[in-house]
This record gives sequence, structure tokens and C-alpha cells, in this order.
Amino acid sequence: MSIPFEDKTASQKIPSAPMADTNGQQAEYTLGEQIGFYLRQANQRHVSIFTSLITEKLTTTQWAALVKLKDLQPCSQGNLGRETAMDMATIKGVVDRLVKRGLVHTAPDAADARRLVLTLTPEGEATVIRNLSVALDISQETLSTLTLAERMMLMELLQKIC
Repeated sequence: MSIPFEDKTASQKIPSAPMADTNGQQAEYTLGEQIGFYLRQANQRHVSIFTSLITEKLTTTQWAALVKLKDLQPCSQGNLGRETAMDMATIKGVVDRLVKRGLVHTAPDAADARRLVLTLTPEGEATVIRNLSVALDISQETLSTLTLAERMMLMELLQKIC
């Protein structure tokens, strides 16, 4: 049975590591004590904040693709997917929607016609520039309930499990 400890700042139960009982059996699974439950809730909160503050009708995955493409361009669709932690099917859908909106341009790679090379269009560049400060505000709002030390710790711990 896992034994929750009290988070003095949030007054919510946070589970300890899973423990086996005296017979070596795994403890009972309780949804409210699982990391995935809290990660999903945190993501839902972030997406809600993102949707309410972003000035363009962009999803979080579209924004990630635009910002990373600005840094990497020109780059292949596959590389953009790897750099944004999206599988091939997801990045293809994201890129297709961004192309339809006129934010991303695709062209066959001169060295390998099977590969698409992506670049931002002028409107894609302008979209990123217009939204950079809002994106920073979104991150700040998502983390607003945490102290600076807690923010740094959360980022470090998330990077460690990713």
C-alpha cells in the first residue's frame, strides 16, 4: 500500500513510491495516487491556459512545431518530429495543417525526394514573432502556483523522466 505524504503548499496527497505489502503483493492501484493522473491534469491546465491566451488559433503541438522550425529551418519533417517529441503520424498531421494555413512551406529534398524539407513562410515567421511574448506568459501562468525553486525543480524532474 502506498503511503501519501502531505504537500504543505497544496494540501493535496502525493503518493510515495509503490510498495509491496507483507505478502510481496503489489499495493492496490488508486488512480488519484498515480503520476499519470497528475501529469494529465497539469497538461489539461496548461492547454486551457494556452488556448485562452494565444492570439492565434494554434494548438500546443502546432506552436511547438512553428517555434522549433524557426530554430532549425530548413529541416526535414522527420527531424522536426524528433525535435518536438512527436511521432511521424502526429508531425505529418501538424505540418499538413500548418501548410494549409500558409504558415509552413514544404519542398522535396534535393538529395532524397522521399523527404520533405520544411521552412516557415513569411506569415509563419510573423506568427511566431507575434506570439513569443504570449507564449512566455503562458508558461509563467502555468507555473504561477509554484515558487521559483519549485519551478526549477519541476523542470529538472520532468527532464529526468523524459
